[in-house]
Amino acid sequence: MIRVLVVDDHPIVRQGLVAVLGDEADFAVVGSAGAVDEAVALVARLQPDVILLDLELGDRDGVAAIPRFKDASPASRVLVFTAYDTDERVFGAIRAGAGGYLLKGAPTEEIARGIRNVHGGGSHLAPRVAARASWRR
Repeated sequence: MIRVLVVDDHPIVRQGLVAVLGDEADFAVVGSAGAVDEAVALVARLQPDVILLDLELGDRDGVAAIPRFKDASPASRVLVFTAYDTDERVFGAIRAGAGGYLLKGAPTEEIARGIRNVHGGGSHLAPRVAARASWRR
């Protein structure tokens, strides 16, 4: 069972993600948070396998939160799930320790595949993000 924590500052997005991820037979959504400090406390307490993280949070920047999550639970992996695909955001998140980067609007199957990939120790990039990364080489 892959234990997932959802972090997004929009309640309807959090609720939707919790609902669709809860339908996956190999996922257990162990919690959700709308702010960084709340999320860090949950990560420390729950030790999720994967943190599904929006980067635009009301109280803090999601990229800056990634090292805090790693400090609170070194085994947890981070999969970014955001609407922003600027080079600064993508490469900043990867440098901070994110195992993957998905864009909002991705279908449920892609989100589930991303969670499974980062949980397994791999990485996962949205096709548009991967194309940009390979173009920059």
